[in-house]
Amino acid sequence: MSFRVRTSTSSCQASLAPQSAPSEAELLAFVRRTAADAELVAALPLDPEGRTWIRLEGPGGSEAWLIGWPPGAGTGWHDHGGSHGAFAAAAGGLTEQSLAAQLPTEGWKVLELADGVDRERRLTGGDGRAFGPHHVHQVFNASPTEHAVSVHAYYPPLPMMRRYGRTGQVLRLEQVEWPEEWG
Repeated sequence: MSFRVRTSTSSCQASLAPQSAPSEAELLAFVRRTAADAELVAALPLDPEGRTWIRLEGPGGSEAWLIGWPPGAGTGWHDHGGSHGAFAAAAGGLTEQSLAAQLPTEGWKVLELADGVDRERRLTGGDGRAFGPHHVHQVFNASPTEHAVSVHAYYPPLPMMRRYGRTGQVLRLEQVEWPEEWG
């Protein structure tokens, strides 16, 4: 499988014919295929102190990332700013905790979650999942000794991410991040 590391948007890309938006199923197929690319996965530098990543060219104008997770690393609770997406484990394992409830995207700062909305799944070696535009989750590497590597894709490219704090059943909006802050 070939890939391109996306470093900038050139003016010639704007002149290309518009691509159709990839579906959740197409994003999931892409992340699974990319996660199976042993050469690409091995090219990702791993850091024992923090996550590492390479930006990839995703299908149909989507944003994609190859991410390395040291032991204990995680994202905290967040959403994807209205984008749908998919991710797959390429090496090691990741745990996803998510909410089985469609949350409002605007007009609130604190929500009390109903009982029974929590979901947890473990993804290893090629396991993946797709999600819709209202998905709220946290992902982490629970291993005390082993790095994990995963592939993520989002469409449209992430316009922002909302970060949440959680105490028991209370979810609190803590921060909104914008792409220009991600460096």
